[in-house]
Amino acid sequence: MILSEKTRWLLLTLLLASWVLVLSASAQGEYIIGEGDLIKITVYDNPDLTTEARVSGDGKITLPLVGEVMVNRLTANEAEKKIASLLEDGYIVKPQVSIFIEEYKSKKVTVLGEVARPGLVVLRGAYSLMEAISDAGGITLNAGDTLYIQRKGIKGGEKKETDGRGKEDPGLAVDLKKLFEEGDASANVPVQDGDSIYVPRAAFVYVNGEVKNPGAYKITKGLTVLKAITIAGGFTPKAGDSRTRIIRKTAGGETTIKAKMDDLALPDDIILVPESMF
Repeated sequence: MILSEKTRWLLLTLLLASWVLVLSASAQGEYIIGEGDLIKITVYDNPDLTTEARVSGDGKITLPLVGEVMVNRLTANEAEKKIASLLEDGYIVKPQVSIFIEEYKSKKVTVLGEVARPGLVVLRGAYSLMEAISDAGGITLNAGDTLYIQRKGIKGGEKKETDGRGKEDPGLAVDLKKLFEEGDASANVPVQDGDSIYVPRAAFVYVNGEVKNPGAYKITKGLTVLKAITIAGGFTPKAGDSRTRIIRKTAGGETTIKAKMDDLALPDDIILVPESMF
């Protein structure tokens, strides 16, 4: 059975959602606490010490008995041990401290382009690329075959590396087919605070005239004029296939060229199949 592109992407979206549930199950244990996060601290058998605290701009929270505690850049487990040590110093015998992240605010990535809800995504623990895309509503039907991740440098400035030809490197490239269809774990890379994820729009070719299903079609690797016409349902009986033309955008406007069936289709090409003269 051949699935339509819309059905295929719907199935991929459902698969993505199921994977995200599995991947996010262990996320909190790896999360690094930061400014703006709201955390809940409980001490076993000491309910009066239960506290909800927002991490301040200088990375601290305030707790009963011990006062200010620096928790910035600690995991929940590390913060638990630090607070327990402070409470044990003259206050409680062998305190058992638990921390739960009530609100994740300190770490974000930007997801732009062909996703359902472009914008900021808050990282709720150790986050993967699939989780970030899922929180942005998933990719659209117009998404290209590759997405790009730009990562900030150590000092907070975005790296401006080149691709070896003097042009700025668009970032880490991830093959969406490997990520969604093939389930390649290496494609599901971890994302970090400050990352920018961009899903470009796919390039399209337009097939018009004497074909069975005129319209816009995604350009895939190696797409020729003949393949594009085949995807569009093939020639109609009235087609003058030998007179097929390509209307192609150029720097100076548009140009019309005689099409060869093995010519590669370029973005925004219009393949025009005229009616036969006989």
